[in-house]
Amino acid sequence: MFNFIIPFIILILVVVFIHEYGHYYFAKKYGVGVTDFSIGFGQEIFGWNDKSGTRWKICWIPLGGYVKFFGDRNVFSQADQEELLKKYNKEDQEKLFVTKPLYQRSLIVFGGPLANFLLAIVIFLSIYMFVGKDFTPAVIDEVLKDSPAEAAGLMKNDIILEIDDNKVESILDVSKYIAMSTSEYVDFKVSRYDQQKLFKVKPNIVPSEDNLGNKINKRMVGIKLSPYNNEINHVKLGPAKALIQSVSEVYFVTTSSLKYLASMLIGKGDSSQLGGPIRIAKISGQVAEFGIIPFLSMMAYISISLGLINLFPIPMLDGGHLMFYGFEKVLGRPLSQKTQEGFFRIGMFLLLSLMFFATFNDLKDIGLF
Repeated sequence: MFNFIIPFIILILVVVFIHEYGHYYFAKKYGVGVTDFSIGFGQEIFGWNDKSGTRWKICWIPLGGYVKFFGDRNVFSQADQEELLKKYNKEDQEKLFVTKPLYQRSLIVFGGPLANFLLAIVIFLSIYMFVGKDFTPAVIDEVLKDSPAEAAGLMKNDIILEIDDNKVESILDVSKYIAMSTSEYVDFKVSRYDQQKLFKVKPNIVPSEDNLGNKINKRMVGIKLSPYNNEINHVKLGPAKALIQSVSEVYFVTTSSLKYLASMLIGKGDSSQLGGPIRIAKISGQVAEFGIIPFLSMMAYISISLGLINLFPIPMLDGGHLMFYGFEKVLGRPLSQKTQEGFFRIGMFLLLSLMFFATFNDLKDIGLF
């Protein structure tokens, strides 16, 4: 149990702290007062006050965090501007979040997801520079009989160049691109006798297990791979190339996640793969057993997910606040407090529904359903 709990707590502490620090950084930059910086919800375990009066604390429920601004009614940064202007003098009004220009409020809100994307880039950058990245070309060593690959026309010794327009730079990319594909057919571009050929492969969906032993529905095309000329090409990258590769990986994960979520919404994606805190805790413990590099990689992917999810236009999330600011820009005034509260109730329902669904999948994954 502790093998799962400790890595999970470390992972959550880091990605949530970075997210909230993104909000905190821009808030302090623009002179907004910050009363609380919390990792977790609920009752405080311990904390301290800094010189500016901010309470830094860790709470018992490690499922997120928040930065509470001066004058906010609650941790969701809800505040009535008219009430606040009556309540505080002119000096204190300058510290209020709601009195700041629209672009400053937007940057403060966007700062959290931005920090998550930057954390992922920094992690990938460090791995590529100091550990290295695999650039071993992927060669088909065997095409299984009666497989989708055989039906499509793929052959032994084909060198895989692209999958769904994603450049295959490493033998490790093949399974990743197939797994992240959301289309009925997976497009392969291969090199065969120095000629490029295109194939459409319809993968089989097969109940299987991942490398950690977790049950998954795997997209199988029926090929076995080998390194080109049986040579492994693993190299450490310079800062510029490492940065380009890191940004590219973050972009790929972000766009692929959006495509996957869209496929679930229209009923084509596998919603059973959507997990919550229990599954994250389980996988983080399993990955940690493989060493620090796989664990850091997982931290980067979770950080991307946290940043992306928070940008969804759902009230209570950062994206919901940005949506309100979009309305404010168009209307020339903020939405009324009553309207915002209505949206927040809808957002609460959506988030609780999503949490219930993800938790159900988690419990089913560990055999309780």
